Amino acid sequence: MPLAQLIAPQQLAERLGEPGLVILDCRFALDDVDYGQRSYAEGHIAGAHFADLERDLSGTVVKGVSGRHPLPQPERLIERLQQWGISNDSEVVLYDDGPGAFAARAWWLLAWLGKRSGVSILDGGLKAWHAAGLPLSLDPADRHEGTFTGTPDAELLISAQQLRERLGDPALTLLDARALPRFRGEVEPIDPVAGHIPGAQCAVFTDNLGTDGRFLSAEQLKTRFAGLIGSRKPEDLVAYCGSGVTACHNLFALSLAGYPLAPLYAGSWSEWITDPQRQVATGD
Repeated sequence: MPLAQLIAPQQLAERLGEPGLVILDCRFALDDVDYGQRSYAEGHIAGAHFADLERDLSGTVVKGVSGRHPLPQPERLIERLQQWGISNDSEVVLYDDGPGAFAARAWWLLAWLGKRSGVSILDGGLKAWHAAGLPLSLDPADRHEGTFTGTPDAELLISAQQLRERLGDPALTLLDARALPRFRGEVEPIDPVAGHIPGAQCAVFTDNLGTDGRFLSAEQLKTRFAGLIGSRKPEDLVAYCGSGVTACHNLFALSLAGYPLAPLYAGSWSEWITDPQRQVATGD
């Protein structure tokens, strides 16, 4: 069974209130950092806790050194997971507005800490929940401590230096989850330098979804990534994006397609460009 799992809105609605079920609302907006908390307060799936990308699912930004969303300290993240009521045997459901990028970041963090089962993303997110005519709640989530324990898996990460040493290796598949104009360096609305890491391929994360905003089938995703990987080994794949968030969407989709969980360059483009000695490419 793939590590990645999806749950449909009606399936989740039928399970609300089950013992051991923990729901995390991961809504966020890069251009409005209070959007998620505000939206949660205006209505959320019953029983859901709010998980903020920057306060909960990221660490402290070190200007000129780190990317925009560095990984959180494992001990702090584990404490937060426990505060949300998560234990090692909990069934966890993650959602955001719909594309799934922020939910996928939480999914990857749980996998990084060793929780490789019992974690699902709501397929289509809150948009699909609304489309199914399902209600939201204003009630706060019940508070009870979980007992989650975990250990970070170093095999799921690659550093900037490690990646730099692998550039030019024909065995490497380096996937960039950002939109094509940003990949090409034609526009850069967020970071101070435009372009991509040399040798990368553009694998826009939204292409993992159908026109309905839900994930493509496992067969369709496998076809997509097989075209990007080509004759190279899937084990030699590395994922990155702007700040280590939407790359997790590609990693989730790869897992749905049956591929092994590949490493994440967590610092991603926003960290890569902090060192002018690191090469930058533009165009295709």
